[in-house]
Amino acid sequence: MRWLALTLVAIPLAAQAQEAPGGTAQGDVSVTIYNNDLALVQDKRTLSIRDGRWRQEFPDVSAQIRPETVTLSGPVTVVEQNFDFDLLTPEKLMEKAVGTTVTLVRTDAKGGETRETARVLANNNGTVLQIGDRIEVLDTEHERVIFPTLPPNLRARPTLSITLAGDRAGAQPVTLNYLSRGFGWQADYVALFDETAGRIDVQGWITLTNNSGTTYANANTLLVAGTPGQLSGVARPYPYRTTGSIGIPGNKPGTESASRERLGDYYLYPLKGRTTIANAQQKQVSFLDVNAPAAKTYFFRNGWLSSSDEAKSVDSVLRFTSSREGGLGDALPAGTVRVYMRDARGVPQFIGEAAIPHTPMGSRIALKTGEAFDVKVRPVVEKRERLSADRWRTTMRYTFTNARPEPVTVELAQSGLDAWWADTRIESESQPSDRSSADEAMWKVAVPANGEATVTAVFNTRY
Repeated sequence: MRWLALTLVAIPLAAQAQEAPGGTAQGDVSVTIYNNDLALVQDKRTLSIRDGRWRQEFPDVSAQIRPETVTLSGPVTVVEQNFDFDLLTPEKLMEKAVGTTVTLVRTDAKGGETRETARVLANNNGTVLQIGDRIEVLDTEHERVIFPTLPPNLRARPTLSITLAGDRAGAQPVTLNYLSRGFGWQADYVALFDETAGRIDVQGWITLTNNSGTTYANANTLLVAGTPGQLSGVARPYPYRTTGSIGIPGNKPGTESASRERLGDYYLYPLKGRTTIANAQQKQVSFLDVNAPAAKTYFFRNGWLSSSDEAKSVDSVLRFTSSREGGLGDALPAGTVRVYMRDARGVPQFIGEAAIPHTPMGSRIALKTGEAFDVKVRPVVEKRERLSADRWRTTMRYTFTNARPEPVTVELAQSGLDAWWADTRIESESQPSDRSSADEAMWKVAVPANGEATVTAVFNTRY
């Protein structure tokens, strides 16, 4: 912004930690990043310890630091701490200048400059100035402002100020520890599915973000898959669902222990080597590259008494496991799985995506990748009879069509049967079903290539 210039008188500052090469006062930094907008920063710096009390400034801490979590380990005692988060920006500088006198510089069409003394009256959606007996609004295109001094408590970088007490003078290492918001990470998976071979190539990428307002140079970075509890009002991530409120059947958590380091009930994913976590940056690092068996299936869930005049597309579902034997062989952090298939020219093309929660090793995974173009079903309520005050007989017909040149099998789920009373009966059905729960019955329907198939069922229910 060319309309703001700054001319400052030299201002003495309290003792500061010496800046390391690269323009940062940070030392040996380790950052542990959690999924839920939280990170633990451990910053080892060398300080010049004094006898007695003194004020020590720690620049280059997170702009979203939680000051109440700050601890300092080393041969010093913390007496008091302050966090100066009011950062030096053109807007903040003008806000702080309200009520003070500045120099207004005007530039004419030939590039000449004139200067006047002005008093800043207000800075609300524009700056109002008093110049002599005139009241003017700052013209940001042709005017700039020179400020005589830097307002107090306005910092160029986020700065933590701590009053310390020591009894042993000299250079000593200390470690600054604090929690910060503004961090997060998730897993992103790229899956290339070969339907003919029944295999899937999966690459796992960790995508981490830093919106803390501070860059962490050459940091030792550790990612924690889990959601530690917080009392600060930070919302927990919404649980992932593959579709609707019930989800695709076939997902089952595993019971195998992954060979990764654990911290309590969480898994750790350290980044190989040190890395710079720049502010306002998204970084991706690979953590998984494996080939495993997989299969495509079709699924349709019909709501209770749901009848349609038109056929509906069934869901395309990709199934695989995270087991050690015959699967991906790892614990999978929550994230998004994006699925691709090769076209006739051998070029990978995107066919759909779905989200997974934190998934233990050994889990069975079923992901909805989209809706089938050629495979459809039309559910119809054919008859509804009242048997008594609280019993009904319902006849359903489900008609499947398949325009593909090969036969398919569709998993049909009829939901809403009787989750409360658990006394629903299927009086008759054209093929055997699997009662997966009191509320749902499941059929596996074989539909011939370029053909049709029909399933009928008669339900005895309370409603």
